[in-house]
Amino acid sequence: MPAKTLSERQFTRAYETEIKVERVRKRDELVKFVKFQWKIYEGDPHWVAPLFMERMDFLDPRRNPFFDHATVELFLARRHGQIVGRIAAVDDRNYNAFHESKVAAFGLFECVEDADVAQALLVRVEEFARERGLTSIMGPASFSSNYEFGLLVEGFDRDPAIMMPYNPSYYQGLIEGAGYQKAKDLWAFDIDISVDPNEKVARIAEKIREREGVVIRQVNLKDFEGELARIKTVYNAAWEKNWGFVPFTDAEFEHLGRDMKAIVKPELLLIAEVKGKPVAFSMTLPNANEVLKRLNGRLFPFGILKALYYGNRIKSARLVTLGIVAGYRRRGLDSILTLETLRAGRKLGYTSGEISWTLEDNHLVNRAIMAFGSKRSKTYRVFEKAL
Repeated sequence: MPAKTLSERQFTRAYETEIKVERVRKRDELVKFVKFQWKIYEGDPHWVAPLFMERMDFLDPRRNPFFDHATVELFLARRHGQIVGRIAAVDDRNYNAFHESKVAAFGLFECVEDADVAQALLVRVEEFARERGLTSIMGPASFSSNYEFGLLVEGFDRDPAIMMPYNPSYYQGLIEGAGYQKAKDLWAFDIDISVDPNEKVARIAEKIREREGVVIRQVNLKDFEGELARIKTVYNAAWEKNWGFVPFTDAEFEHLGRDMKAIVKPELLLIAEVKGKPVAFSMTLPNANEVLKRLNGRLFPFGILKALYYGNRIKSARLVTLGIVAGYRRRGLDSILTLETLRAGRKLGYTSGEISWTLEDNHLVNRAIMAFGSKRSKTYRVFEKAL
């Protein structure tokens, strides 16, 4: 067979690398967008499949109030008709108004191990940003720091905790290869709940509780709507100066609260009050990923029975959030709430937990976490790129 000419070789290369990135516009395309994850993670022992129905609802503008203040476009990458990647482009108007910025986000990123595919997907997000007059990209954010945030770059040897990201290790190289740089790292810590907390730390926490007149109480689920309003006020006030933060809207917070109500344990939802005023809040969730991993994304026909069976056998939890309003920080409230959470977790039968996430440069919080015997276990990275 004669050797191919240069033009023939160029044509062959172009055919082999031809990638089409197209916007998702119909429901059947959305189904493919969601199900593509199963292809990427086939055989991965640590991936936890999301509930398919939950993902469809999350991406439905009629059901997810995030869409009230954001424009989201979803894209699928294909080569020769086969799906090889997906991505979301996000313009969160609330985020940009809050930070006085012009930032777009990329999220829901999944991709075969191919730099050309990753580049094509991220370029489409960059085009989305430029079309809207935005000047930089950050991510992955699915869709903001209030949801799944960051890319796992350290800690691939264990399952993700509830509501935390997981991804193949090669994603970091794909994203960096497209010109993205580190913006911030987020840390996760493991803690052994079966071991007594540091005696000195516990003693100091109790003294602070007495001195400051701090009252710790569980959230009253019978007054769910009222408690949600009180918690939202503390939450938005506690994190308003944090890097990457954007306040929840009332609709978002209520939506998230309703979704979580089915799995929360009131013993792990704690409000700290001083003279009857809520000044701090912590939320720890049973690690429902222990159950989800057994369902493979399906509740029917037998998933509900599995969920009921294994739901009572969960042995780990995740401390999702602990916030203190200005004027009450550096007064030990974080230690009091952490101590109460550990005690409650042990009574509920949990043996291990994860505290996530914290900012890498939030030294005060990170030192307080480690004082309870926690050890860093995972690192998540948020990337950025100027346009």
